[in-house]
Amino acid sequence: MEHTLDPITIEVLWTRLISVVDEAALTLHRVSFSTVVRESHDYSCMLLDPTGQAVAQATRSIPSFIGTLPMSVRAFLQRYPAETLKPGDVIISNDPWIGTGHLPDLTIAIPVFHDNRLVGIAGAVAHMADIGGRRRAPDNRDIYEEGLQIPILKLYEAGQPNETLFSVIRQNVRVADEVMGDIHAMVGACERIQSGLDRLLSEYGMVDISGITSAIVDLTERSMRRAILAIPDGVYKSVTPIDTFDTTQSLTIACAMTIEGDQIFVDFDGSSPQNDSPLNSVLGYTQAYSIYAIKCLLQPDIANNEGGAKPITITAPAGCFLNPRYPAAVEARATVGHYCTSAIFNTLAEAIPDRVPAESGIPLHGFALSGQMEGKPFSTIFFFNGGQGARPGSDGISTLSFPTNVSTTPVELLERALPIRIAEKSFVLNSGGAGQFRGGMGQRIALEVTGAETVYAVLLSQRLKYPPRGRQGGEDGAVEKIILNGENVEANKPFRLSPGDVLVLELPGGGGYGRAVNS
Repeated sequence: MEHTLDPITIEVLWTRLISVVDEAALTLHRVSFSTVVRESHDYSCMLLDPTGQAVAQATRSIPSFIGTLPMSVRAFLQRYPAETLKPGDVIISNDPWIGTGHLPDLTIAIPVFHDNRLVGIAGAVAHMADIGGRRRAPDNRDIYEEGLQIPILKLYEAGQPNETLFSVIRQNVRVADEVMGDIHAMVGACERIQSGLDRLLSEYGMVDISGITSAIVDLTERSMRRAILAIPDGVYKSVTPIDTFDTTQSLTIACAMTIEGDQIFVDFDGSSPQNDSPLNSVLGYTQAYSIYAIKCLLQPDIANNEGGAKPITITAPAGCFLNPRYPAAVEARATVGHYCTSAIFNTLAEAIPDRVPAESGIPLHGFALSGQMEGKPFSTIFFFNGGQGARPGSDGISTLSFPTNVSTTPVELLERALPIRIAEKSFVLNSGGAGQFRGGMGQRIALEVTGAETVYAVLLSQRLKYPPRGRQGGEDGAVEKIILNGENVEANKPFRLSPGDVLVLELPGGGGYGRAVNS
């Protein structure tokens, strides 16, 4: 689509739009209640046009939400058409199949009006501290065990709260104050986008954002197409194995990528079928992390909007674990989605071998803890990281969160909020794969239960069987280890930790790049 704005105007307006969504993200960060939002930054804020097309995403946002939030908003608009929306409406859902991929991630959207005209949609996603159900249990067999399902509903209608829905949510979660506080923070963040956009349009005398949307999306799409043109046409393939929660078995991502001129077609046909565990990723989430991986390698600096995805088509057969049918369990969809990034890297390594890093110590590793503390329930999740794979020209970064960008909660906050002590947090020496460039190190975390009550812990661990693979002759990184009171244990099961128990997690290092040169 052609646009008429000059480059200077585009840059000025684009910078202002980013500031609007960044202010919203800061609002969500500062007024949220849970550590998973406030400290881990597991959220995203976005401005979309009235059709649900992504325009601008906050700088500090989870990569997958670049793709999933617009999908959710477009589903919202099918349920509540744009012409029926009113000021003060707030729409909510956590349906995995229309967006973020698992129940803990709530999506909220509000219509943005200027001079009584719908000019956009403000959206936010955040990971709730709890959503009920059998919390992150690795043996969940369907979504009904995983928690409260919220269909597409209005949380507010014309400014009036849906008290019934608020009551249902509060009744079904373990830490209601944290969850409700984070929901209100998300609404506040969307309202910040609303007020910021209204102010921008008034300041520049604009009636809507259609002009700047067209310009930015068009420029982003053109940039991505130019990058794709630089890759030799052809069909490239890879196979990426994944641990299951039954460590005697495995899953497989089969990836075939076709490069045709300025387009990429990715097909996951041949991947493992969906399974009776939470290791399933809905198609939208699979697409989001696959497109993100392509963006990382080809055009990492372009804007985060619909334009970068337009030249890319991602497909997976219905019923495979990258496109499961309802009511599959999907709680561990991040594990699968993060491996999609590896699968894309492994495939593109055949086409552009001098640009693709070794495998990283992914996926993200989370401790989910729940129990009682001083007579009150607690339920939280916090994250630690393995090492990044080495890349052409550089060692991998140690303990880097990739492909997601959530943060590690400070030890002091964990020990204040939970009946635990972090007895050790250190690098796992020599865990990075050797090579011309060495993989980043994983980390060792020792968690001791200090309270008087039993603590329930779930890890959903990975890389116990398949280490992060090296690239171009580099060696593999170390596998993950789980140690309870000095004994190696099977990781993928819930733990009942008694007072004084010490649980140790040694995370994998990244793979090495290039053959090591003897000194």
